[in-house]
Amino acid sequence: MDLDLLSKYNIPTPRYTSYPPANYFHEGFTADKYYESVIASNQSNPQNISFYIHVPFCPRMCHYCGCNSYPMGKADVVSAYMEAVKKEISALLPLIDKNRKISQIHYGGGTPTAIPLHYLKEINEMFLSSFACIEHPEIAIECHPGYLNEKKWLQLIEAGFNRCSIGIQDFDEEVLKGVNRVPSLLPIEEVIALLHAHHLSVNFDFIYGLPRQTVEGFAKTISRAVALKPDRLVTFSYAHVPWVNKNQLKLERLGLPEAESKRDMYLRAGDILTASGYTPVGLDHFVLPEDSLNVALQNGILHRNFQGYCTRATTGQVYAFGVTAISQLANAYSQNIRGINEYIQLVGEGHLPVMRGYQLTTEQQLAREVITALMCNYKLNWAKLAQQMGISLETLKDGISYDNDKLKEMAADGIITYSAEEIKMTEEGKLYVRNVAAVFDPLMREEGAKRYSKPV
Repeated sequence: MDLDLLSKYNIPTPRYTSYPPANYFHEGFTADKYYESVIASNQSNPQNISFYIHVPFCPRMCHYCGCNSYPMGKADVVSAYMEAVKKEISALLPLIDKNRKISQIHYGGGTPTAIPLHYLKEINEMFLSSFACIEHPEIAIECHPGYLNEKKWLQLIEAGFNRCSIGIQDFDEEVLKGVNRVPSLLPIEEVIALLHAHHLSVNFDFIYGLPRQTVEGFAKTISRAVALKPDRLVTFSYAHVPWVNKNQLKLERLGLPEAESKRDMYLRAGDILTASGYTPVGLDHFVLPEDSLNVALQNGILHRNFQGYCTRATTGQVYAFGVTAISQLANAYSQNIRGINEYIQLVGEGHLPVMRGYQLTTEQQLAREVITALMCNYKLNWAKLAQQMGISLETLKDGISYDNDKLKEMAADGIITYSAEEIKMTEEGKLYVRNVAAVFDPLMREEGAKRYSKPV
């Protein structure tokens, strides 16, 4: 890795898991505007439906977490919250065209597997009894293995899930202790054997850049993981954003790895994974060669939404439920309120619990497609993207403004190849795809741009 490039491009940049990023949402986007956007979404693409359910409760708060999470409430609070989620779902489903099909259902948090699991089965049944599904829909849940015994893993299978994303983060218990995370209750070898025996797909999630992690220690963790052959493996870069989560200041006191050490963790993990037969997809995912994400990448049609990477076939407009949950529609984002008690009260009174959102301009909708294509596929062919969007090449290019001089500079630095027809990341440049995407971001050209973590 070229350290001069790392120094130049390792600057705060949006992650672009959505565009615009959530820190641009504002309270001028009301429940009425969300209602109108849901109605309009029935005539917009993609036509598939993606549902997201946010379960905010955590039995124990991990210090690194930047998610919208809350300490586990008493049983009556959890029960009231989950009943409110079901009421919110019941209020919104009639607004969605019944001829549309479900492509994804996803549960995140918080720790969705720490609550009584019968709620998850009930909610899945609400969705699946209201809409047909595409062939091979993805019904997925983020799992904290520290709170799941064999009986509970079997309950998840019974609830209809076909993919489990297991948040291991690191196999080193000293690292986990430092970030206040509980290790797996069962040996992870037993967990993956159980899930694979019932034909569930399994993701392993890890984080690099945490206190007490070393290059050798993280390499040992990844080596143990690949020996178990999960279907997908994710190595997330720890995002240090203490202005979002003050708990992260505790990690500063333990000492965070230097940028070079963090870089070496990333590179070493990638070497181990590729040598073990995994293919890199996007910024942080590694999948087996036959995985649908790799097939989509090879065909230049990898996509993503708030649920993560997906194929064009499975991507859908996202309708989200629960506190802080973000709906991702064709022309708008809507985020629910933060307070659990306020959420329960508003939903109980028959209101959509919208806190804020964002209505995209035409230019921003085009920028979102350009940024998403580049972030997912590491290349951008203007004619192919225009065809996928169902618009003319002239409409796409006329609607996008960007800095040609900046792109030429990046080409000279060797991180992209650049022509009038196509932009493509080089192998060394893939690490800086966020920086290239930012060239097409009209919001980054405005004064007072928001604060972000560094790419590495």
